[in-house]
Amino acid sequence: MIRTRYAPSPTGDPHIGNIRTALFEYLFARSQGGEFLLRIEDTDRERFVEGGVERIVESLKWLGITPDNIGNFPYQSERLEVYKKHAFDLVRSGYAYICTCSKEKLAADHEHQAKEGKPPRYEGHCRTSEFNLKDLKEGCYVIRMKMPENRKIIVSDLIKGKVEFDTSLLDDQIILKSDGFPTYHLAVVVDDTEMGITHVIRGDEWLSSTPKHLLLYEYFGWESPQFAHLPVILGPDKKKLSKRHGATSALGYKDLGYLPEAIINFMALLGWNPKDEREEFTLSELEKEFKIENVNKAPAVFDIEKLNSINAQKIKDQILKIKTTDNKSKYLDTFGVDGLREGELDLIGRGGYNTLKEAADYIKKLRAGSDYAPEMLIFRKSDKERTLTGLQNARSKMQQLNKWENDEIQNALLQVVTENQLSNGDVFWPVRVALSGEEKSPSPVELAVALGKEETLKRVEGAIDKL
Repeated sequence: MIRTRYAPSPTGDPHIGNIRTALFEYLFARSQGGEFLLRIEDTDRERFVEGGVERIVESLKWLGITPDNIGNFPYQSERLEVYKKHAFDLVRSGYAYICTCSKEKLAADHEHQAKEGKPPRYEGHCRTSEFNLKDLKEGCYVIRMKMPENRKIIVSDLIKGKVEFDTSLLDDQIILKSDGFPTYHLAVVVDDTEMGITHVIRGDEWLSSTPKHLLLYEYFGWESPQFAHLPVILGPDKKKLSKRHGATSALGYKDLGYLPEAIINFMALLGWNPKDEREEFTLSELEKEFKIENVNKAPAVFDIEKLNSINAQKIKDQILKIKTTDNKSKYLDTFGVDGLREGELDLIGRGGYNTLKEAADYIKKLRAGSDYAPEMLIFRKSDKERTLTGLQNARSKMQQLNKWENDEIQNALLQVVTENQLSNGDVFWPVRVALSGEEKSPSPVELAVALGKEETLKRVEGAIDKL
């Protein structure tokens, strides 16, 4: 069975690039009828953030890409003895060795290498030394894997193709640190093997580490998984995506009012394409259509305008669903809007709002009302007298309506126009300004339905008083 894993470090909210990796791992597993698992890589205790694991789980659940082992996932920090045993197994088999070099000695080596224009690396002082463990003080040694000399290692990557590495350019990597914690290289190989991972899908930055991992699989005598390294995500300025480009975590976008459906759709297109012109997908559609061979080699560019466009469309789609359910009153409660009316839903559904927060901010502003100068009520081709006539008759006609619906309100305003020999600008313009307090806003009919009859008449009366 195909089995992938998402293995984040709990160092804060998982950023969008990290979550994109989780999505691709999930989609690949689901497209193959396989399993998608979670593992917490928490061996870097200096960067550990309290609540980080909970934020990881929350992000995955919010997006709907829940791992199959969600209530029973492993923590690396609880498996230190397992890694230690495997590290010493490699020492006994001659594939690793104990190193007691001090930080000062290593720093001196690196300084000397820098003067000679060489890259920093371990000089192999302890490579042939033998130590009696009983004579070693805890915390005064590390374990390094032995890198073979002058050997070519081929990484057959599902995205990059075949990539060749020369072991003479690779360092004798530390696999067990002096504090007893494993490095990423040892832990990931041990864990992926024990979890039965068949495909490792991860960021491009780990490609250079893959030959070390392949050697560890060889040293242990284990079958290695297949590897796929995803292209990096760049900001619009073609530099690595960072906080200067805006929110960088999935939950950060949730707080800004983006829908999980939009984030999923958008992230899928960051490096993958269906080989046609389609750009709108649901998660279930992606589960069926995702192919690892359709992932690009080139970096993906994070385009916030594209995300906004996708999110705006998803909001419109959601409105159609919500109007047939009992959930409309809670749709924007996260952003301070309670008891959403159907007319307000219609306003949101007409489009133009990139996020739920934008929509909520407009509804709150509309409910509060905006002050405006009396002159704004007068259409550019009208005058004060015709405007007053339009407002007074609009108030009268709307007051008589038994049904407060779009067509009824529209017809009432049109009757005011024809019965009083006025223009649309004499009636529709001042009513719209009276209701919104703005020069640019939805139509007066949409605003009236959203505000309700009582508030609409109150605001039209206020406009008459202003003039």
